[in-house]
Amino acid sequence: MHSIRRVSKPRVGSAGKAAPAVRPARRRAEHGDTRSALLDGAETLLLEEGYAAVTSRRVAERAGANSALIRYYFGSMDGLFVELFRRGAEQGLERQAAALQSPQPLWALWDMLHDHINNGRTLEFFALANHRPVIRAEVVDYSARYRRLQLDVLSEVLAGYGLDPDTWPPAAIILLMGSVSLLLIIENGLGFDMGHAEMIAVVEREIRALEGDRWTAHPALASRRSS
Repeated sequence: MHSIRRVSKPRVGSAGKAAPAVRPARRRAEHGDTRSALLDGAETLLLEEGYAAVTSRRVAERAGANSALIRYYFGSMDGLFVELFRRGAEQGLERQAAALQSPQPLWALWDMLHDHINNGRTLEFFALANHRPVIRAEVVDYSARYRRLQLDVLSEVLAGYGLDPDTWPPAAIILLMGSVSLLLIIENGLGFDMGHAEMIAVVEREIRALEGDRWTAHPALASRRSS
């Protein structure tokens, strides 16, 4: 006699359809949570210890995940670094756009450039870009996008302030503010601040001459500094 083979039937919901073992929405949420946790872990290491500390093992430890998931979600460590950079860069573009549309765009941009968290992150990716061409390409691409947005808005703003573009080209003013801010961040990181107060006073004197006294820090930055 042939043995009778019992075939298990799929679970049936109230509508008579087979119910999936795991709902797609839940699966997507779980994947999204794990992916975000890996990116968050990488960013924490980047800011606390520098890019050299961002290894697959340590990122996985911070995220409470298996290191093999880095290859699953990002393909490689380069892929993870690219996604981490893009995530921060897109957030930065949004913050910059809001800052430039504020009533005092020069003050808002200056405050944004002085954001230590943002600048510390930028410095690490600049250093990483020297060793990884794929990161260099991303940094260059987003730097151009940042600069174009600044030029588009501030060229009109500065003209409205009556500034002669031949004497003070908008691109030169933007680069001056960014370069000064970045140098101050680098030297502060080294524990060296000779001339910093004087340089800040000069830049802010010129901004004040165009926009008056700073009303307040840009809201996005004020909330970060108070946290």
